[in-house]
Amino acid sequence: MRTFARMAALAASVAIAAPAFAQQTTKLSIGTGGTGGVYYPLGGGIANVLTKNVPGLQATAEVTGGSVDNLKLLGAGKAELGMTMADAALDSLKGEDKFTGSPVPVRTLMSLYPNRMHVVSIEGSGVEKMADLKGKRISTGSPGSATEVMAFRVLDAAGLDKDKDVKRERLGVAESVNAVKDKKIDAFFWVGGLPTAAVTDLGATPGVKIRMIDHADATAKMNAKYGPLYSEDVIKTGTYPGQAKDNKVVTVWNLLVVHEKMPDKLAYDILKTIFDKKAELVTVHKEAENFDVKNQAGRSSIPWHPAAIKFFGEKGVKLN
Repeated sequence: MRTFARMAALAASVAIAAPAFAQQTTKLSIGTGGTGGVYYPLGGGIANVLTKNVPGLQATAEVTGGSVDNLKLLGAGKAELGMTMADAALDSLKGEDKFTGSPVPVRTLMSLYPNRMHVVSIEGSGVEKMADLKGKRISTGSPGSATEVMAFRVLDAAGLDKDKDVKRERLGVAESVNAVKDKKIDAFFWVGGLPTAAVTDLGATPGVKIRMIDHADATAKMNAKYGPLYSEDVIKTGTYPGQAKDNKVVTVWNLLVVHEKMPDKLAYDILKTIFDKKAELVTVHKEAENFDVKNQAGRSSIPWHPAAIKFFGEKGVKLN
C-alpha cells in the first residue's frame, strides 16, 4: 500500500538537487476510468507530463470502473490522484450512497471539464424519448462508475423505476456500444467528455443511425433532491457522426481529487505542472481546453485542498 509518508518525503526532497536523489523514484497512481471514455486517455496525458516534469515522480494512469472506484482507491491509499464527478465526490465525503459507512476524506485539487450525460440509442430500437425506455434493455454504466449513480438519478427524475421499469445491464461505454451494435441492449447511459471515442465509433458504424435522447428536463428534479450539482446543457449537432440535432442533456463537472493528507508542496507542484503543460494535454484530448483558472470557483462540491487555494489565489481566483 502506498503511504502519504512517502509522498511527504518526496515533497520535501523535490527541491534538493543531488545525484543520489536522481536515483530515487516515487510512484503515483491516477485513478481514471475505462478505455472507451475520456478519463483514461486524459489521465494518461496527465501522468506523462507529471513524470516528465516533476523530479522523482513516476505517475501512471490506472484503468478503473470510474469515479466511485477512484474515490474508494483514494480512501484505501491505493491511488494518490483520482478523476471523479462532483456528485460522486460529495457522496464519498458524506459517506452516502455507494460510500455508506465508509466516508473518504477527499479534497479537490482542480475542476477539470464538464461531463455531459449521454442517453444513446439507435434508429429502429423504438427509443426516441425517455419514456420509451420503459420495458427496454438498457445499460446504466459499469459497476464502480459515477455513470451508474447519475443514470439512476436521471431515470428517477424521468419517472422511471430502475429496478421495475427497465431491464438493466451494467456495462462500460465501449461494452455498451458493442451491445447496441449486437442488438443485445436498446440504449445506454454514459456520462463523459466530448467527444467520447466509443460513442463516436457507434455513430460512424455503417448501417447505424445514432439517436441521442433529450433529458435536460430532469435537471430541476435532480437538483431539488441532491443539491445544486447539475445544470442543463447541450451536445451540439454533429458532435457525433450522424447526430442530426442538438441533444439537450444534464451536465455535472469533473474534479481532480486527492486525499486530504497529500502534502501541500506535492499537490502544488502537480497543479502547476498541469497548467504549465496545458497545451500538451489539449493534444491528448480537447476537453483539456477547459483546464482554466476561470472554471474553478463554484465548481467543487467538496472542500478544496490548501495547495489549490494557494495556487488559484495566486492567479487571482478566490475559491469558495
